[in-house]
Amino acid sequence: MILGLVVDGSGFPICTEMWPGNTADVTTLLPAIDRLRQRFSIGGVCVVADRGMISAETIAGLEQRQLQYILGVRERNDATVKKLVLEHDGQFVPLAIERQAGETQLFVKEIRIDDKRYIVCRNEEEAEKDRRDREAIVAALDAQLKKGDKALIGNSGYRRYLRKSRETKDQHTFEIDVGKLAEEARFDGIFVLRTNAKITPLQAVLRYRGLLQVENLFLRTKAIMRTRPIFHSSDAAIRGHVFCSFLALTMQKSLEDLARQAGVVPEWKILLRDLDSLQQVHLRHRGNDWLVRTDASKPLADLFRHAHIGLPPRAKQIGPPKPRTITTSRWKRRGRPRRSATPL
Repeated sequence: MILGLVVDGSGFPICTEMWPGNTADVTTLLPAIDRLRQRFSIGGVCVVADRGMISAETIAGLEQRQLQYILGVRERNDATVKKLVLEHDGQFVPLAIERQAGETQLFVKEIRIDDKRYIVCRNEEEAEKDRRDREAIVAALDAQLKKGDKALIGNSGYRRYLRKSRETKDQHTFEIDVGKLAEEARFDGIFVLRTNAKITPLQAVLRYRGLLQVENLFLRTKAIMRTRPIFHSSDAAIRGHVFCSFLALTMQKSLEDLARQAGVVPEWKILLRDLDSLQQVHLRHRGNDWLVRTDASKPLADLFRHAHIGLPPRAKQIGPPKPRTITTSRWKRRGRPRRSATPL
């Protein structure tokens, strides 16, 4: 199955969408938008989506519905973007985006081609990372070429940097293509957005980077909340499984917001482990009944305090349980039911 998660601008989960597993991603966006607009009575919509959800039909459908959009573009496959946008001689404008780990330095430039608005962004940190990754691949590729060409056939990461060499005696069939390396270097740290929204380039970049919140929520649901794997025999059971995971994700988001307001960043794997070990047992000692709670770790106690929930006392004496009384009906019917009891 394919699972879609709808969040608001602050990253709070709103609802989920589900499709059969053989559904193409590009066909899910427009029907989901139509259902959400009708379900929640949404007027203005600005669709933010990555390149995997976009096609020419999707963009045409968005414009037909007169919706604003901020869409990722395939830089290497789109001929317009590759030739016109990336080769445009416009000047990049520096932008600084605040993050928890520090500021991110971005350079952007805005280009209009045939009434289409593009925003080209360059991330210096990502550009350096792409350069180091490519150098590591080329070094490993050079070592493999010295061993032989057969090990390179099934590696797509290697093939994009290779070309066939002229077959001569004592010479390998493939060699490193310097031109492909130079072409790939043009895309280091580059991502391109297409938008029709009346916003600044900085606002467009910030909204597009908001997709990281959705990816983070999916990561939590899959890994921390242990949504997968799902083993059920009916669609209703699968939907119930996903719904319970959605409730857990909603509660986690609420608790995380409360903790951040108190200046605390929770570690959910540790907190879930501590929650599993937090128990309350019923003991009888010297004729008295007690409720005894296990110890709560400091992070867990802090989380309860931030959520304004009081932990039960460490030990509490209670009264003995009341004896159960079993009542039997005086007029107990036996044997076969009367004819009048059978519905016609």
